[in-house]
Amino acid sequence: MKESSTEAFRRLVASPAKFRLFMLSKLPMAFMADLKVSSLTVGRASVTIPYKYLNKNPFNSIYFACLSMAAELSTGVLCMMHVYQSDPAVSMLVVHMEADFTKKAVGKITFTCEDGKSIQEAADQTKATGEGVTVVAISRGVDEQGEQVAEFRFTWSLKAKKK
Repeated sequence: MKESSTEAFRRLVASPAKFRLFMLSKLPMAFMADLKVSSLTVGRASVTIPYKYLNKNPFNSIYFACLSMAAELSTGVLCMMHVYQSDPAVSMLVVHMEADFTKKAVGKITFTCEDGKSIQEAADQTKATGEGVTVVAISRGVDEQGEQVAEFRFTWSLKAKKK
């Protein structure tokens, strides 16, 4: 039985060595910030970022750009999974981002996106029509006490490439 492309992608992400090498080569700042995909299903992804020297700000919390990077990865890994090895290939790009910060981000922050279903529908639509599609994916970041520190809304553009 042939493995589905989503399962193959999940297996790649679940391999710490392979995913760290991917980040080092394609997302070096995410590698340096020590981002980790803590869970990945067809509908949901969680990414953690620790408070550490390389991502702190002068206010002794995690720099907002590092929080944005973790939030984007929680949405982007879902996009990547749903377009992985697709035929036709699908390009993806963030075209808009909004954020609200509600609490100082210290300790380990976990960003979770639960929009995998709508991302998958957008990927299927662009593959079927060849037209560009946008989808808004929301990522909420919580601290170790479960309190929300930030919410990000990323608008992704997905477009099937012409053969």
